[in-house]
Amino acid sequence: MTVNIPDELIDWRAKGFWLPSGEVRVRDFAAARHSLFDGSFTWPLLVVRESAVRANIATMAAYADRHGFSFAPHAKTTMAPTLLEAQLAAGAWALTVATASQALVLRRLGVPRVLIANEVLDATALRWLAGESARGWEVFVQVDSVAAVEAVAAAGGLPVLVELGHAGGRTGCRTVEEALTVARAAAAAPGVVPVGVTAYEGALPDAAAVDDFLATLVAAARAMAGLLPAEVIVSAGGSAWFDRVIKALEGQWLDGHRVRAVLRSGASVTHDDGFYSERTPFHRVPGEGALAAALELWAQVLSTPEPGLAIVGMGKRDAPFDEGLPTAEGFTVTRLNDHHAYVTGGAPAVGDLIRFGLSHPCTAFDKWRFIPVVDDADVVVDVLHTYL
Repeated sequence: MTVNIPDELIDWRAKGFWLPSGEVRVRDFAAARHSLFDGSFTWPLLVVRESAVRANIATMAAYADRHGFSFAPHAKTTMAPTLLEAQLAAGAWALTVATASQALVLRRLGVPRVLIANEVLDATALRWLAGESARGWEVFVQVDSVAAVEAVAAAGGLPVLVELGHAGGRTGCRTVEEALTVARAAAAAPGVVPVGVTAYEGALPDAAAVDDFLATLVAAARAMAGLLPAEVIVSAGGSAWFDRVIKALEGQWLDGHRVRAVLRSGASVTHDDGFYSERTPFHRVPGEGALAAALELWAQVLSTPEPGLAIVGMGKRDAPFDEGLPTAEGFTVTRLNDHHAYVTGGAPAVGDLIRFGLSHPCTAFDKWRFIPVVDDADVVVDVLHTYL
């Protein structure tokens, strides 16, 4: 399917694009097929590699389909309409968001089905969501308390997923009994329709803990089955344990109901060279596929003030650092300032460009409003704009 992608203007406010005067439409800039190195950009610059993104989208779509899962990738990773459209075109059943504001963006883009993988308690947002739901938009919210159910009901009602959590985790009922209490409250509340259960396993430390948690999710679905419709949504899946989610939720295991198992992994669209590169489930199931890092940060050596040390023109304003520092072949980034990276190794010269890989795409995209997409010849074929 297609979404309503605004044709944004790029001008002097676009970091990394060199437009000291005038402005250009995104589509016109992409159509000009600039080289990454023809003077149209300045450094640092975040780049998305087209071939890697396309391969990742296809890999995850095929993986979910092969196991009978619906795929609802988490849009909060990129909030880039072009990538969201590509995921829907590859067969995504829905898109996932984390906030009501992100849901509003996807509604304006024309995304037909959205999961909000979070509690929404803001009455203003809930009233808008309920109104859009009444007009035919498929949108689901999570609830983990009777108070949350009451808030949804007061706003006019919505389809809800009862969320299960784990000790030390974020939101979610901590026990099956608590989840059943919330499900009963939802079933009794005017306008509120319990349609399934949901969870997030990504913060758990190992496969055994994940498996135990997912077994509890299955138990919760079974406990509340009598309160749920003929088709029950059961949703989980970050980007670190989706193989365990597939194993736990695959098949039709809820008597008297059809299970729609929904995988929400979002970081897979660009993967990375750090956190997810180390933790991808495809290391454990290599025959199922592989993901490629699609994000590159190009930056220039500004100074070599001491033997063995180069200062590179990128920093915390440009690169994610919450799940590891950037990487580059033959070099080591030891620390970042706001606009400087301390790099050791190799023998870089002042003025050299270095291509860095990044760790954690979710905090890379939120630093860049416009991002060129390049082919394998480093020619710009598209420009992403983000809504984060």
